[in-house]
Amino acid sequence: MLRQNGNRVAADPGVKPSAVPDGRWSRLIRLGSLAGGVAGNMLAEGARQFAQGKRPKIQQLLLTPGNARRVADQLAQLRGAAMKLGQLLSMDAGELLPPELAEILSRLRADATPMPMSQVVKALEANWGPGWDRHFERFSFTPMAAASIGQVHFGQRKDGRHIAVKIQYPGIRRSIDSDVDNVASLLRLSGLLPKSLDIKPLLAEAKKQLHDEADYRREGACMIQFASLLTDAGDFVVPEMHADLTTDTILAMTRLDGVALETLSHLPQAERDQIAGQLFRLLFREIFEFRLIQTDPNFANYRYAPESKRLILLDFGATRAYSTAMIDSYRHLMNSAIADDRVGMNTAAEAIGYFQHNIREHQRQAVLDIFALACEPLRHVGAYDFGSSDLATRIRDAGMVLGMDRDFWHTPPADALFLHRKLGGLYLLAAKLKARVKLGDIARSGGLIACP
Repeated sequence: MLRQNGNRVAADPGVKPSAVPDGRWSRLIRLGSLAGGVAGNMLAEGARQFAQGKRPKIQQLLLTPGNARRVADQLAQLRGAAMKLGQLLSMDAGELLPPELAEILSRLRADATPMPMSQVVKALEANWGPGWDRHFERFSFTPMAAASIGQVHFGQRKDGRHIAVKIQYPGIRRSIDSDVDNVASLLRLSGLLPKSLDIKPLLAEAKKQLHDEADYRREGACMIQFASLLTDAGDFVVPEMHADLTTDTILAMTRLDGVALETLSHLPQAERDQIAGQLFRLLFREIFEFRLIQTDPNFANYRYAPESKRLILLDFGATRAYSTAMIDSYRHLMNSAIADDRVGMNTAAEAIGYFQHNIREHQRQAVLDIFALACEPLRHVGAYDFGSSDLATRIRDAGMVLGMDRDFWHTPPADALFLHRKLGGLYLLAAKLKARVKLGDIARSGGLIACP
């Protein structure tokens, strides 16, 4: 057992670890138990309300606070695809879901429950073999972060280098497809998902995305690629991969310490504006220059180094390559939205894949209205004040109106969903920072999009 500062490393008493179920049947049993628990809660709540002379509807019994907690807690215990699917549904279809379910799924964007030390040691031995501690002077078994696919530990190598080690939860890779199918069935059969919501394309994409994210060698390669692409950008720093310790299910990289972005609201206005501007500048380079986008907008994927004023980029598992045709269509869409050219916006949206052949004209115009709203900061002259803007609310409300039109519902290509997810995430972060950003100037710099 490694020791730190002369003491045995112990788990944080404030954190309650939980073993990750690593077998297909054990995970299925968990989901079955969840379904039974939800049904039991329904019966108890129904009996209570009948005793009070009420005649509750089935949906009211399903979406009780107790059931909401049960669903969210069990998905968080399973981690992996079960938790990730909840995250994807929450962010990609949130405005189409009942508010109670949206609240359940939003809880899954928080940190997961860490696995116990015994499971961590077993994973390290499986990847590095017996005597794995020969690589380290120190290794902390208390995770610094726990998410849907894995958790991160800090260590110091024998040569003095400090590293971060991301360890994948056991059984996650082989349970992805069955987890996605089982959770989707549970949500559908329980009535927690509207019957009219077609999530099949999202489920297929969730499986593909999760298989990519569970391949840590692939993530390491994406991390190296981004570091190469950003050699000319001194305001960003990317960890260096330690290839000798990286496997399919362990990613070892340089430890880079920084401050969580969502905690920076106390910084001077100019510094917050700079941080948000850096992130938007990076996004436009990813889209129009690299055609390679880290599509996960989770705030935890970024850290800020106050002394150097540099942004630390973490987690490249959700990196996606985009075709030239797709990027050209988005350039056309943004240029047209800035110029208020509805014909051009329509042409670009069709090329991206937003419209079915039987779409009605009012539905088409509603989609274009949402695009125009999303491009509002690009059209704005001067600095756009994200902190005082109600843009997110207006986009959400427009999406809800369109989502109520069940004849319309159509899932656009996955590349479009993930790009919008990233842009929306940056809008939310800019609002959190109360940042003012000259987004139009940033987008036009370097000729990424044309001047109106």
